[in-house]
Amino acid sequence: MAGTLSLLGEAYVDPVVDWGQLDYLVVDMPPGTGDVQLSVSQNIPISESEAFSLNGTSKETVNFGLLPGPMERGAVIVSTPQDIALMDAHKGAEMFRKVHVPVLGLVQNMSVFQCPKCKHKTHIFGADGARRLARTLDLDVLGDIPLHLNIREASDTGQPIVFSQPESDENIYFLAKAYLKIAAEVGYIA
Repeated sequence: MAGTLSLLGEAYVDPVVDWGQLDYLVVDMPPGTGDVQLSVSQNIPISESEAFSLNGTSKETVNFGLLPGPMERGAVIVSTPQDIALMDAHKGAEMFRKVHVPVLGLVQNMSVFQCPKCKHKTHIFGADGARRLARTLDLDVLGDIPLHLNIREASDTGQPIVFSQPESDENIYFLAKAYLKIAAEVGYIA
């Protein structure tokens, strides 16, 4: 996987590769601050003078999305709220800062589970871990993504839930609003 991702990072800046017009380029990476993260952050330019921007996320899935245009450029750290995940997210944020990649904020993934029958909410992985980390790192919390079966089902089909089920019920509407809030926070939509 590391070699493939390193090649993808090099291919992106290779003038022979024609990526066409991209809204996002997402690269799923392992947690942490290893060679893959360093290679991608060093091989894909992220300065204000570049023609695209990079939004990265860290922890269970580390995604780099390349956004065209005048949006903010930098990393978005995504973590579940448990302590072990937050340690990786903290290391990731510090690594991005060391390689001069601005950290735009944090997203708390799997923030809460709401029982579909009784609607009781449970913080399975702990509550507000990303908020505590954001305060420590002087960052904004860009949003919260709940733990929801429909997210997993939509992901398995390759369809973002905001497109596949944007208004199917109250819970899905809530999820779509959460994703759209995060996109608005990083400047992708108004």
